[in-house]
Amino acid sequence: MKKYISIFLTGILLAVSSCDGDFAEINTDPNRADGNVFDPNLILPTVQSNYSNMMTGYTGAILFQSMWVQVMASTSTGGANYYSNADKYVASGSTNSYIQSVWNDGYAAASRVYQMQSLAEEKGFSNLVAVGTIWKVLTLSFVTDIYGDIPYSEALQAETGITQPKYDPQSEVYMTMLSELETALSSISDSGDEIKNDVMYGGDLVKWKKLGYSIMLRIAMRLVDVDPSTAQSYVQKAISGGVFSSADDEAVLVSDQGNGYANSSANALNVTDDIYEVRWSDNLINFLKANNDPRLSVISEIPVAGLAANKGTAVGDNDPALQIGMPNGFDLKGGATDITNAPNYPGSTGSGDDISPIGKYSRPTAIYRDRDAPVFILTYAEIQFLLADAAARGYSVPGTASFYYAAGLEGALESIGKFGGATISSSVASAFASANPLDTSSSEASLSMINEQIWATTGIFANFVESWNNWKRSGYPELTPVNYTGNFSSGQIPRRQLYPASESTTNPDGLSNAISNMGGDTWINTVWWDK
Repeated sequence: MKKYISIFLTGILLAVSSCDGDFAEINTDPNRADGNVFDPNLILPTVQSNYSNMMTGYTGAILFQSMWVQVMASTSTGGANYYSNADKYVASGSTNSYIQSVWNDGYAAASRVYQMQSLAEEKGFSNLVAVGTIWKVLTLSFVTDIYGDIPYSEALQAETGITQPKYDPQSEVYMTMLSELETALSSISDSGDEIKNDVMYGGDLVKWKKLGYSIMLRIAMRLVDVDPSTAQSYVQKAISGGVFSSADDEAVLVSDQGNGYANSSANALNVTDDIYEVRWSDNLINFLKANNDPRLSVISEIPVAGLAANKGTAVGDNDPALQIGMPNGFDLKGGATDITNAPNYPGSTGSGDDISPIGKYSRPTAIYRDRDAPVFILTYAEIQFLLADAAARGYSVPGTASFYYAAGLEGALESIGKFGGATISSSVASAFASANPLDTSSSEASLSMINEQIWATTGIFANFVESWNNWKRSGYPELTPVNYTGNFSSGQIPRRQLYPASESTTNPDGLSNAISNMGGDTWINTVWWDK
């Protein structure tokens, strides 16, 4: 990946450079690319990497959504007080920086896509333009689901003079994204240009189309409460076009630590304070234990006893029977909310100066600290669960909710092997799905099971923002908010991030209109589709 990105950086700088008179002719290296010969395919691995970094690590997902939605937990004290943003909805010293990270990274990534598409259009690379649209929609759908109304129709056009783009209502953003996906996907042709330098699909147009239609399905399913007719229409279009049909299709982006492209979540979870402080929430561990889920021993371990060992990476005990999740909302401050006062507190490990009060709580295994671990952008399992959700709602889909639910379970278990650690065989996955069929006694019973699995599966794949988004959409699992002293969300689980403070000076009118349209700029007012 590093090779492709380095070539891109050299080429794009030359492509956009120009001078008057003879200076350019005299100082132009005839052996280097200019805008006429630069291949925009060289930008593709950069935009893929940009997206994976936006959805992982300290950009926000671990620091906010992982614990808002109670997949993970932390006592948020000592060196890791930055997790107070997540576990207790209490601001830390860098909260304002975390707030704007997705916004800044998302628009930077989308701008790079725009550059790629502009060059591709000049060369008649229609397939690359379409791939760019798929990636732009993926990127900006991530941004709008976190903030709400965003610049879209006038975004990315600074070179044409639009430096303060209007904020479009999210309802319009969604309709535009769906329409753009439909147009782009219909334009992809086997007889068109070859997609090169593709580090995710190797230029396979069939898989790119499946990704596009799978994104369409997920976007459509966001609308089930606010615009069910549009939701059903685009669900059917996505199915007709062809969504992921196996785990081989899913969007999983490789990492490359050796060349500077490490998994950002692993970077975070290798920090000593994070190794110690970040634990699995009791909600997730109890959910997996209740179902005898084989993923439990793959993702979770009890660290070696003692404070020093808890801060280290020595392999712990992954016996499923021993796993204990940490309840959210506790600290290590000695007061009423001290973890030692938590219900069913299991006790500490170690003694004297080497005592660890949280030592018996389960933490992520080494697969989450592997900087070469892939980033799970959109999985086959998630798509199957969304199809199960659609079927449970009575939408016209080819299969039953039970069929899609079982396929989702099998896919979730088998794909965990892509982390590079322990694997779960197809026979074990199939047996687990057979032993845990969908409850079809009512649509609500089905929807509860389906969406609890989406929450658990996306959380296990470290796609914490999607765990949170789907919880907002579906209401499952039913979570009890933390009401810690000094929280910024009135004791409620945050449902969006605030707009970046910088927007008040760089685009004040657009920001003001968006805040008015959304009814405020708080952590708890909802985005358009969140009903």
